[in-house]
Amino acid sequence: MEAKGETQWSSIIVPSVQEMVEEKVITTVPPRYVQPDQDKSGVTDDSGLIPNIPIIDMKRLCSSAAKDSDSEVQKLDLACKEFGFFQANITLYTLWSCTHLQLVNHGIDLTFLDKTKLETHDLFNLPMEEKKKLWQQPDEMEGFGQAFVLSEDQKLDWADIFFFTMQPAQLRKPHLFPKLPLPFRDTLEMYSAQVKSIAKILIAKMGEALEIKPEEIEERFGDDMFQSMRMNYYPPCPEPNQVIGLTPHSDAVALTILLQVNDVEGLQIKKDGKWVFVKPLPNAFIVNVGDVLEVYG
Repeated sequence: MEAKGETQWSSIIVPSVQEMVEEKVITTVPPRYVQPDQDKSGVTDDSGLIPNIPIIDMKRLCSSAAKDSDSEVQKLDLACKEFGFFQANITLYTLWSCTHLQLVNHGIDLTFLDKTKLETHDLFNLPMEEKKKLWQQPDEMEGFGQAFVLSEDQKLDWADIFFFTMQPAQLRKPHLFPKLPLPFRDTLEMYSAQVKSIAKILIAKMGEALEIKPEEIEERFGDDMFQSMRMNYYPPCPEPNQVIGLTPHSDAVALTILLQVNDVEGLQIKKDGKWVFVKPLPNAFIVNVGDVLEVYG
């Protein structure tokens, strides 16, 4: 989620990692995917899992009881200032250097979330000839491919993504969203609306903690705020210590709400100069709070 206005990105078209893994016998990582310069010395093992990432209860945050609401706003404020994380039944984390959190009791039906996860799997399992119709076009980043590839010798992530603009609807690429399988399109419309509602509440509550006037928040993050969606697929890797699944980028996104499709470990955040593993709560959204309120700083 971002403030109002369109964001322009582009990326060089690269091969599909999923196709490479599925169609070839790979025993070593191809050189362009090897990233030896990454500092892995600070990564803790599973014993370094953070046990108590701040948990924000959406139900309490929106409670009509002032005592409950004020208490949860204070927890949100503290999480943003001191820890950079919180958890909830949607999980909100920062994946690089800003604020991280998990959010519970978000109100989205768990059956619907399961449906969303299943249909996301189905998208990446489409035959390659069908996915090629949704591939990135030259000088664009939307579609299947990788993000922020700016040169032919740039190191690549061990992942495929599907990225597209969701809101405002008039900014959607005519060759992408309308061409998605119909059940998935309907699912994404509903998911988009529900996540947008959550994002607006979180931003408003952060503004409340900072004593920003509600009308100023609404002016900046109103109904026509920019919303994009990004789906990441990480194929099996023969040498996982040689690659990176998702390279951090300073793309100035205000708020990222991430739904982890598979119940697997691997999410890491940087805390006190070290990369540590985080175990998301069941059915949690992982949310990255970026430079949301910098415009007021």
